[in-house]
Amino acid sequence: MKHLILLAFSACFFLDSQAQDTTKTSQTEEDYSQYGDVEYVGSETKTYANAKINGLSPQRFASIAWDAQGAHTLKFSDIGSYLPESNWTANEEGRVNYLGGLRLYANIPVISSNKLLWQLGFNYAASNYQITEIPLTGINPASKIIPVLDEKGLKTSGLFSTLYKPLNDKQFVLVQVQADVSGNYSLSNPQSLRYSRYSAAALWGKRPHDRFQWGIGMSQTYRAGALNYIPVVMYNKTSKSGKWGTEILFPARAHARYRFSASSLLLMGYELEGNSYRLEDFSTPANSFELRRSELRPRIEFQKKLTGFFWVSAQAGFRLNYSFDADNLPNGKDFFRGFTGQQPFAAFSSMTPAPYINFGIHFVSP
Repeated sequence: MKHLILLAFSACFFLDSQAQDTTKTSQTEEDYSQYGDVEYVGSETKTYANAKINGLSPQRFASIAWDAQGAHTLKFSDIGSYLPESNWTANEEGRVNYLGGLRLYANIPVISSNKLLWQLGFNYAASNYQITEIPLTGINPASKIIPVLDEKGLKTSGLFSTLYKPLNDKQFVLVQVQADVSGNYSLSNPQSLRYSRYSAAALWGKRPHDRFQWGIGMSQTYRAGALNYIPVVMYNKTSKSGKWGTEILFPARAHARYRFSASSLLLMGYELEGNSYRLEDFSTPANSFELRRSELRPRIEFQKKLTGFFWVSAQAGFRLNYSFDADNLPNGKDFFRGFTGQQPFAAFSSMTPAPYINFGIHFVSP
């Protein structure tokens, strides 16, 4: 039942809207995006659906941020074989005093024209744990996951490519593919690319005018932790006044937006984060032991222009656990469990909610 209720919030749609801040908030500000829709062919004029719409938060070319969660309790079952609806008891318990780390992001245009926008990107996120174990009697020390998290933490490194192709002056197609390597590896002991996890999404959309774009599509995702196939809906809109709007890629993320000025705005909503993390300590060449980590983050985010093309952001909200269970993947080959699959879990877990904060500085599109 947990999966039936909460999967509505999950998705693996990594496509960032290719829009930027082009809202005209005063008579002295020029909306340069209006010049991006027209291409001249001889004496004829042909229009294409611009990747930008007015009013959205600025598109980020490069970011560096620090993410941190507050104290919470973490429990794991013994490592074994459990049917999806099995009851379980805690084999270990710990008090997570701190969880956080560095986040890096880059998204660089390779081709940028009215007919085609192609971007290549990189992302990195580290989760470093400080955990105080709570002693339990009768546990199996050989299958304790908490000391491994406390010592090595979790990391994700990924590459992605995004393609935006306008079909005419109203319609467009948006496609993204991504490869992530996630686990408790280190620079001195990197994880084999054999255990990369691949995501993809494709979306068809319309841009009725320069304040509105919407689209529908499908995605292969790890944002819910395990492999999933999820429909996705885009709905980005800005009011005529330019003050209010939405930034939605449902069900992966959804935000309402309020713009104070051309250089500051507030987002209110949620985002789902997740991936599948290989733990080397419990894996063998014939089996990959992977934590299916996924968390829902209701939050508010304030963004402000610092200087030039540099902006800063501050997030505050709560981390709600969706999944932190584990699977054994024979030969590292993944599978789709979905709503009805009866593939056994390797371990179960529970985690209490925690507050979180995130601070970042970003180089944005001009």
